[in-house]
Amino acid sequence: MAEILFEFIRQGSYVKVTAIEPETKVEAAVVVPASLSEDEMKFQALNKLRYLLRKLEQS
Repeated sequence: MAEILFEFIRQGSYVKVTAIEPETKVEAAVVVPASLSEDEMKFQALNKLRYLLRKLEQS
């Protein structure tokens, strides 16, 4: 994971954060409260992306 792209879409009091790993084209999306900091939002999305990448490696 050399590079991770993040997309933020605010929807009222929540933000949909998408983390994308361009090499494998795997993406993970989470919905978090808008009150979180941008770093906390990225952390949540990155954790889900890592989880998905681990699952793909195992299968």
